[in-house]
Formats: sequence, C-alpha cells, structure tokens
Amino acid sequence: MADPKGFLNVTTRELPARRPVPVRIMDWKEVYEPGDTAVLRRQAGRCMDCGIPFCHQGCPLGNLIPEWNDLTWRGEFRSAIERLHATNNFPEFTGRLCPAPCESACVLGINQPAVTIKQVEVSIIDEAFSRGWVEPEPPARLTGKTVAVVGSGPAGLAAAQQLTRAGHTVAVYERDDRIGGLLRYGIPDFKMEKRHLESRLRQMQDEGTRFRAGVEIGRDITWDDLRTRYDAVVIATGSTVPRDLPIPGRDLDGVHFAMEYLVESNRAVAGDAVAHQITAKGKHVVVIGGGDTGADCIGTAHRQGALSVTNLAIGLRPPEDRPAHQPWPMTPTVFEVQSAHEEGGERTYLASTVEFLGNEAGEVRALRVAETAFVDGRRVPRSGTERDIPADLVLIAMGFTGPERTPLEDQLGMAFTSRGNVERDASYETSAPGVFVAGDAGRGQSLIVWAIAEGRSAAAAADRHLMGRTTLPSPVAPTDSAISLQSA
Repeated sequence: MADPKGFLNVTTRELPARRPVPVRIMDWKEVYEPGDTAVLRRQAGRCMDCGIPFCHQGCPLGNLIPEWNDLTWRGEFRSAIERLHATNNFPEFTGRLCPAPCESACVLGINQPAVTIKQVEVSIIDEAFSRGWVEPEPPARLTGKTVAVVGSGPAGLAAAQQLTRAGHTVAVYERDDRIGGLLRYGIPDFKMEKRHLESRLRQMQDEGTRFRAGVEIGRDITWDDLRTRYDAVVIATGSTVPRDLPIPGRDLDGVHFAMEYLVESNRAVAGDAVAHQITAKGKHVVVIGGGDTGADCIGTAHRQGALSVTNLAIGLRPPEDRPAHQPWPMTPTVFEVQSAHEEGGERTYLASTVEFLGNEAGEVRALRVAETAFVDGRRVPRSGTERDIPADLVLIAMGFTGPERTPLEDQLGMAFTSRGNVERDASYETSAPGVFVAGDAGRGQSLIVWAIAEGRSAAAAADRHLMGRTTLPSPVAPTDSAISLQSA
C-alpha cells in the first residue's frame, strides 16, 4: 500500500492552483497551473489501500485506484500508467472531465477530505505522454472481420480502440468535419485543450483504426447499407436532442440551445471562420440550467466579453455538505463551484422562466421569471413573484432527451425505450441483429466515465458476436433499457 501513516499525517486535500481569473479569462487554455510532484505523491500517499476499496464501486470503469495511488507515491509512474490503462482507455479525458464519483466513494471521505484520485489520474497520464510511454498497441493478427462505429465521442472511441486491438478492421464514422464528438465541439478548451484529443487519435490511427469524418450515417450512407458493408455495427451517437423550453417568446432571435453556442465557439477557437457566430461579446447573457453544460456556457461567455452572466436553476440550491439521505458511499448532490463560477456572474436558484420578452425587431430583451413552487411533486411558477431579467442572449442548457430517432426507426426499424433511448438487451445488442449501442444513445445522458465503460463493454459484446468468444473486458452491464428486449 501507499504510506501506511499517510492518511494520519496528511489530513488536508491539496490540488493544483487555478490560474488567476483576470489572466485565464483572456485565453482558452486550461485553468490549472502545473502541479507539484511532491504534493501529488503526498496526496497519493493518503490512500489507505482499504480492505474493501469502495472507490472501485464508485468508478464505472473499475479503475484500480489503490494500485496506481501506491505506484504514484513510490514514484513508479511507468507502472502506474500500465495499471491505469488496464481499465481506462482515455484517462486524459476522465482526469479532466469526469466529476469523480470515485472520490465520493473514497473510504477516507467518511471523516476526512477524500483522496485526490482525479488529480492523481490525470498526472499519471500527462507524465506518460510527456515521456513517450503512450505507444500504439496494434493487434498481433487480424481476424478478417469488419466493424463500423458510428459516433466518435468517448463511447465510440473506446469501442473502436478495443475492437481494433482485438484484431478487427474498424472504421469510425463522424458526421462533423473532425473526429471527437462532444470531446471536440462540446467541451471548451479551458476544460480540456484539444491537443490531448489529438494525441490519442494519433495513437489510434497508428494502431489501425480508420476515421471517416464528414459522413452522416442515415443520409450519406444508409443504415441498411452500413449493415451490409460491415460484419457488426456499434451505435455511439450520443444523446443529442436538447430539452426545449416551449414558452411564449421561444422563437425570438437570441434564444439558442447551449450546444449551438458551444459548437460555434469551439470551432472559432480551433481557427475556423464561423459566419454569424453566436457570441456573448457586449451582451447580457442568461444561462438556463445549472449543470455542466451551463457552466461551460458561463465560462465561454466570460471569455467572449459578456457584460453580465446570470445562471438560472429551477430547483433548490444544493447543500454545501453531503445530505443525510445520500450517505457515503453514494454520490451526493452538493453545491459545486466550478472554475467558470469563480469567474463572475450570478447564480439564481428556484427560478422558473415563464416568458421570453422581445423588442420590435424580434430580438430577445429580457426573461420573465418567477419563484419556483412545489405543487404535488411538480415545479411550477409561483404567481405574483414575477420579475424581469435583462437578456440579449439566452442559452438553454437543460439537458438532452435522447438520440435522434428518425433515421434509425425508418431505416432499421430500431426499437426505443419509453425514455427515448435505443433499446438493447443484456449484451448491448439492439433490435437489429449485429447492431450494438453504447453510451448516451442507449443509456441516456450520463457521465464520460460511463460512456467509456459502455464503449468497452459493447466492444466485448460485438467481439463475442463476431468470434464466438472474447477476451475483452466488460466493465458494466446495460441499464434498465435492456429489460424490455429481454422480456419481449
């Protein structure tokens, strides 16, 4: 184990400092300063190597957290990255973007701040990339089988890498002009610079994975044609249909879905010329939705030069500490201050938007909001509490309702669950034989760590379908979306 007395001698939680707000909002670089190796090893030494490491239960990937904490404390980073890669294809993504449910389940968190698991993880992979330890792992032999992976987000990339290493010839199809899905166009660079994505894609190309950007399955190639061309298909298109807010004034200019805004910003940061770009420069911005996507919009608006940023959440402000009904080792809902929240703006809770108000030119000028009331389990605006908030740009960041259904239904006769997700059985196979689904398209909107875990599991299922057996790991079983097919 790591330092046997580490958790007794070091009771504080240390993380790298974030760059000063006035500095970091002037660029799109990641917000954290370089970390100190001595601090990292000291924090890794707080890991107790518990008899039952509940961090494993908190991590959908089953990361071998006590093992690589111990190796980090000993300074054996080469061995640490081998143990980390044994369960996680892309620790450089999860180490930056995952909300770390493993830390909520950390046994030390019962009476002390949890081990800085996420920081140890990202430090291991960054060290490995800097030393050239992340090398291609091409298969020893080819099976002669072909697989199409549709979607190049974390689930699709994980499935593709696993299937390529199993010896199959894999092509990843992406309708955008660049590979990466939401990693490319949904995540701002201040959370993850795209050089990390590019480094991993180079490794995958050298292993033999083929990438086909700018090809939309269902339009450029039909789903039926894809099934004919390949021995198996993995759907990893994500949950891309945004949840709308159909209230008066929704059609006013200046009211946009969050992802419209973030995609255009990411394209501009990448150097693309974006005609009529949605920008916050010189505007009063209101972001509706208090989740990660909303926070991404807040940070982006600050960097674009917004006059003001207001974030509205319909529910109660979460508590500062773990609530009693979410005891350890559950992942609690607590008040979170992300880097974007530090940079300015106002956060308002119990705010129900009832109307978008416009000017004579058909542009949004304000939001009418009311205090949220809870009636028979529903959240409704409380009459008589209405007020107006000035707004030149409104961004709706209320989550997503599922994948785009029409092409899959029309061309494959694909079945969907009552939640709007692609239906699948216990082996990730859909109602179309030989077609599998992983990530948000089958699970619903979720965390990046779940997407990678499902991509690995769907790859194992597809490999078993093709070869009759598999040696690929399968870290997670499908969620309840599998039930309807099994019982049908």
